[in-house]
Amino acid sequence: MTQKVFERPRALSENTFSYCAGCLHGVVHRLIAEVIDELDLMERTVGICPVGCSVFMYDYMECDMIEASHGRAPAVATGVKRILPGSFVFAYQGDGDLAAIGTAETIHSAARGENISVVFINNGTYGMTGGQMAPTTLVGAKTTTCPEGRDPAIAGYPIKVCELLSSLDGPSYIARVAPVSAGGLAKTKAAIKKAFQKQLDGKGFSLVEVLSNCPTQWNMSPIDSLKWIEETATKHYPLGEFVDR
Repeated sequence: MTQKVFERPRALSENTFSYCAGCLHGVVHRLIAEVIDELDLMERTVGICPVGCSVFMYDYMECDMIEASHGRAPAVATGVKRILPGSFVFAYQGDGDLAAIGTAETIHSAARGENISVVFINNGTYGMTGGQMAPTTLVGAKTTTCPEGRDPAIAGYPIKVCELLSSLDGPSYIARVAPVSAGGLAKTKAAIKKAFQKQLDGKGFSLVEVLSNCPTQWNMSPIDSLKWIEETATKHYPLGEFVDR
């Protein structure tokens, strides 16, 4: 007698991912879907996906999804949660969205302690629009708009979102993870589940930063891009929990 031990999460659609080969967006989508299933949230979940590669999430989730203007996902999520307080609301954002045009929405939603959850994908580039330098691009890293490498004398230093938000009193949970290994995958899922539970418990704003890759714009193989995260990105963006209230 056979027993099924692995299957597609109910919250994840059957559509084939359109992301570039090796991109971690699809991996994180699955982890979010698994958590939604395990917490039995799908019937009351509203996901918010803004402009960028993250926008395609609405094709892959079976819960209700809203597309927001660039950077405005926390504002839209705030409105949905306040009008429908019994709903579960999460935003799924990239770094060019959350840490650039959406900086104000992110900071003030966190400062107010809005009871929403954010999954923040940090791959250090504008992946959808040509690989330009992002607020999170590391010093020395090359992009289409800094082909000689990011120079802090010209472009300043990369923004550490978790450290920035952890200085505020509003957040209930802030963590940074990297799903580049079996252990990293487990920690990523655990952090997302903990962030979602904070919202269910009415604790306020929660955010999980996921160090991700962009093999296409980084001009790396998928395997090399994962090694780069582990060996280089984590030195500037240390992993761990920054806030747990």
